[in-house]
Amino acid sequence: MYTPLNWTMTQRHVAFASFTSWMLDAFDFFILVFVLSDLAEWFHASVSDVSIAIMLTLAVRPIGALLFGRMAEKYGRRPILMLNILFFTVFELLSAWSPTFMAFLIFRVMYGVAMGGIWGVASSLAMETIPDRSRGLMSGIFQAGYPCGYLFASVIFWPLLQYGWLARYVPDWRPAHCVAALYLV
Repeated sequence: MYTPLNWTMTQRHVAFASFTSWMLDAFDFFILVFVLSDLAEWFHASVSDVSIAIMLTLAVRPIGALLFGRMAEKYGRRPILMLNILFFTVFELLSAWSPTFMAFLIFRVMYGVAMGGIWGVASSLAMETIPDRSRGLMSGIFQAGYPCGYLFASVIFWPLLQYGWLARYVPDWRPAHCVAALYLV
């Protein structure tokens, strides 16, 4: 059987980057769901108003898929995935430090565009880099990134935001967004 242990270092790095980018896509989606009430309180809005950020993020994802997908065809998957992750991270951090609710919504829209490019570019890069006989395995590993992102969001949300020392100094929702941005580092 041809396993990741038989892959080259480059193939492993691509697999890791692809998996992690998809995992953080899910992490961000679910962490926002977990902190809706905190965001509503912070921005003096209703939970239903704040949940519009989720709808907007999802609504613009097809734009990002088309934009980043087209750029990946023209300039190569690897540099565009890196650019995609950079945008993903920048707008994640800007979301965390939004001064107003309107700014938060705008940053979430921009984040949604960046988020939309992740699946197509990362999965294409992974499937083109991994040996043919490992593509089924890689597709399973890649797809597992989404539930792992949910679990990661759950693990981060519960102790850090509910009982952590950081909650005394900053609004409960900001550290969660900052954790997602750590991927760039």
